[in-house]
This record gives sequence, structure tokens and C-alpha cells, in this order.
Amino acid sequence: MAEGYWAGCGYTYLGLMPDGSLEVTDAFLAGLLQRPELAPVAESCPAELALHAQLVQTPRREVTAQELAALADRDAADNYAVWLRFRARLLSHPSLQSAYMALFQGEGVDVAPVLVQQLTQVLLRHVLGADATALEARAAEMLFRTQKVSVLEDGAVMAADDETVEHHAISGTFGTLGELLRQGGIPLRSVDLDVLGADNADAYWQREEHFDMVISLNHGQPALDALCRVLERWVAHFLKVEVRIQTDREIVDEHWVWHVGLDAQASSILNDLYTGVAVDEERMRRLMCLFRLVFANPADMLADVAGRPVYLAMAMDEKNRLKLKPQNLLLNLPLARRS
Repeated sequence: MAEGYWAGCGYTYLGLMPDGSLEVTDAFLAGLLQRPELAPVAESCPAELALHAQLVQTPRREVTAQELAALADRDAADNYAVWLRFRARLLSHPSLQSAYMALFQGEGVDVAPVLVQQLTQVLLRHVLGADATALEARAAEMLFRTQKVSVLEDGAVMAADDETVEHHAISGTFGTLGELLRQGGIPLRSVDLDVLGADNADAYWQREEHFDMVISLNHGQPALDALCRVLERWVAHFLKVEVRIQTDREIVDEHWVWHVGLDAQASSILNDLYTGVAVDEERMRRLMCLFRLVFANPADMLADVAGRPVYLAMAMDEKNRLKLKPQNLLLNLPLARRS
């Protein structure tokens, strides 16, 4: 039932190379032009309409500064400049995977976050394939869509898609999780979301692009296990190493040697804990989950830490939002240097 999910991300427009890498095609580039930031609107000027039509037909055509200057809508011109820079990034690498990795190297990411998130979704769709479970697909959403986290009175930790929550807060109809989101600090009128579990897993495939199913992030819940499996496959695909990831309740390790935060909040907290800097109760409250990552083959690690676990963590910010950065796991593991 997983086959064909997340069709809107453009995955089916990409080419598949013999080594399993993805090739950027004209169809994929043309699909990016249909994003709401670039698609023409009723007020678009003739120059913008002509430029868009020409790029859809020939997505690799050169666009001059004079053409952008001719657009009446300066925001549209700026969006096209962002897209052109992104296109250049993609086409300067042999595969989508290598282009993605290159985004995070150098002085900093100069690509719009929405485009980075779309690439992450496309690559996760490739990594998970057609045999993904509903919980794996929903857990993978956490890697490219911000989550709104709420803790209920009974201790249940629930994650809902932040954008969906905001939408329902304005225009939804009251449902079973209205109290959950109210406790999360959303000034909502109403909301109607369902919790994904084994009993309703099939429902995910009927609405997988609505991003409207909630998951529990408590220890022992299947969504966290699904997230571990997604992260294992993510690492294996990009880094060609086998790792095992499991949740952990605390770090009790006198020989703690390496850690990776899966988001900015967790990175800061782990760094402070590692160096002995006091972490106040409020910041610790935001630390949602710890993970232990172990390399199947210690020889894949730097020699001085070979065989030791790598601790991972994720944490929400002061507004109870969880913004995972899956690239952290690709850039910051203690990999042995390869010739």
C-alpha cells in the first residue's frame, strides 16, 4: 500500500542511475517551477508569464539579469533568482545525493529552507522505497516537516505537523485532539486530527500528503522505533555503513566520547552536558529523547573511538516545536577516513 506515496514531492520525475543514485531531470526541474513561490498568479505580468512558460519547456535555459529585472513583481524576481541558484547547485553535481550533501558543506546553506526540505523528502522517499510501513513514513515526516509537540496530563507526548496545526487552528473543526494542541500553546478555534497506530495504519496511505496524523513519542511507542529504522536506512544509504539505533533513557557512560544532536536545541544541550556546563530544568524539559547509535563494524569508525556508542538526541524549542536536521547525522558521525 506504500507504493506511490508522497507523489507531490517530485520523486517520480527523477532518473535512477545504475548505482542507485538519483539523476536530476528536466521533468524534476520543471516540477519545481510549479511550487507556489514560482507558479504564476492572476496578477503576474506578461514578462513573468513568458519566463515561466519558457522555463517549464526548457528548464535548463539561461536566464539573464535583464529578464529578471523586467518582472513587475520584485518578490517573484527574487524567487526566480533563488530557484536559479538552486538549479545551478543541483546541476553542478553528478547526482541528487551528492548535490544534497554539498548543500551543507562550506560556509553555510544558501538555499531556501523549503527547497532543502523538498530534497530531504525526495531522498527519504527513495531511501524508504515501496516497502515502508505507515509508521516509518510518518516518522520520516519529522525529518522534513516541523512538528508541534504537546504533553498531555497523563504524560503522553504527542507530535503533530506544525503547519497542519496552524491551519486547523484557524479553520478546522473541533475534534479529539483539540485539548492536546491547546496545551501546546496554539490559540486555536478547533482541530480534528487522528493518532496513528497499528489499528488505523491503512488510513495513512489514504491521506499521506495531508500531513494530518499525530504520533506518540513516548518511550516504548512504535513511532520512535520506526524513527530509529528510518535513521538507520538514511545513514546506510548515504554513508554506506551499517548502524543500529535504539532509544535510551539517559547517558550513564564514564567514557562518553561522541554525540550528535539531531536538531539545534539538542546539539546545544548535549554539548553542555558533555562539557559539564549546567543545564537548567527548562532546557532539560525540552530534551525529548536520547538514542544510542552503534556501528555494526567498529572499523568504520575513527580509530580512537572505535567500538564506542554515539549518543543522539532530539529536543523541542521554547515554542514546543521540533525541527530535526537529518543532515547532522550524515556530517557529524566519527567515520574512519577512506581512501
